Amino acid sequence: MKALLHSCDDLSRRQFARRLAQTCLGVSVMNGLAPRGLAAPFEGSSKAKQAATAKRVIYLYMSGGMTHLDTFGVVPGADTMGSTKAIPTSADGVQVSEYLPNTAKMMHRGVIVNSLTSTQGAHAQGNYFQHTSYTMRGATRHPALGAWLQKFQGKGNADLPGSVIITGDSKHPGGGFFEAAFQPLLLNDPARGLQNSRMPASLSESDFDYRRSLSAKLDQSFQQTYNYQGVKAYAEVYKDAIKVMKSEDLDAFDLSKEDAETHAAYGDTSFAQGCLLARRLAEHGVRFIEVSLGGWDMHQDIYARLPERAAELDQALGALLTDLERRGLLDDTLVVLTSEFGRTPKINQNDGRDHYPKAFSSVIWGGGIKGGQVYGKTDKGIEVTENKVSVPDFNATLAYALGLPLDLVLYSSSKRPFTVTDKGQPITSLFA
Repeated sequence: MKALLHSCDDLSRRQFARRLAQTCLGVSVMNGLAPRGLAAPFEGSSKAKQAATAKRVIYLYMSGGMTHLDTFGVVPGADTMGSTKAIPTSADGVQVSEYLPNTAKMMHRGVIVNSLTSTQGAHAQGNYFQHTSYTMRGATRHPALGAWLQKFQGKGNADLPGSVIITGDSKHPGGGFFEAAFQPLLLNDPARGLQNSRMPASLSESDFDYRRSLSAKLDQSFQQTYNYQGVKAYAEVYKDAIKVMKSEDLDAFDLSKEDAETHAAYGDTSFAQGCLLARRLAEHGVRFIEVSLGGWDMHQDIYARLPERAAELDQALGALLTDLERRGLLDDTLVVLTSEFGRTPKINQNDGRDHYPKAFSSVIWGGGIKGGQVYGKTDKGIEVTENKVSVPDFNATLAYALGLPLDLVLYSSSKRPFTVTDKGQPITSLFA
């Protein structure tokens, strides 16, 4: 093969690489000979690449706009802090909110990105931008990071979904314009596990296999007549579902396998159980798990509502980080906590904080990150004054940790070109 490639001219080698990528990835890759006008939109994409320091991601999404000044973007003594006080953490010089005492014990493994800024100040648009690095554009639905990870690197466990989203939000972008095989599994209730995933007791495996074989024969003529990608995708999804049903790893979804002490450590809320399920799925090879926690849209009475919401986050997050470290998983697992934007430094007339995309904070633990630091600065949480980080930059940092190619351009089904995080630039200094 190597000799054959060397004997080809440049154009032939390019064609070979492009066709190989089409076969492996299922989409087109931008040709190196494409007109300059077509390549221009992505000329600024980062070429930074490293061997992956992270194998998987647990992505904790704080839906509604988490207040940065009352969680991880604390500015001790500032008038913008309201009544929230800062406390020390396990990392020298790093402080977090008094509402996060359990999480504070694990900040020596984490980095607070304190200078995030977004261009989107509405919930739906900000949520979409944070997940995809792209703004909403007509009918195009862009893939989230979990889909890109599976697209480039495949599944961690061939018998389980490539990514699992534990959320009640049906508007999650999921796999975007990628094929059905790259769409995530959505779960609403982690405590109930994967429903309808086992054969009825009255049906033997031989009967099930017979029925499946008969169904395939009946579908064969239809698939040959209508040779469309959607028809093939449906068949592949059906095969994947059967594979999950028969997998020994199906127990990964069963939280009853955990002891009472572990359940108590995480807590009994849906978010807490989602974090526990995320740890189990990560152990079983699922490479991207997202768990969402809503209720952060605090326009009124923020200090009446914040303690309860922050306590729920703190207990589950503290338990998750401790559990991952104890099991040796935190070294190659990225735990990400983020939101669509922050909240206004000024308390409004209703004793709440409003939407504020201008400056906010997110946190990354594990996965090769140099923990115990804060990246970027703000002026009392109002303006970014040092090391501004855009949403695509933040996502590029996660993709960089996973070893994804930031400058490889793929085409959507509508023949439009895209990269994993648009033109985002990774913060490479965060890595050991």
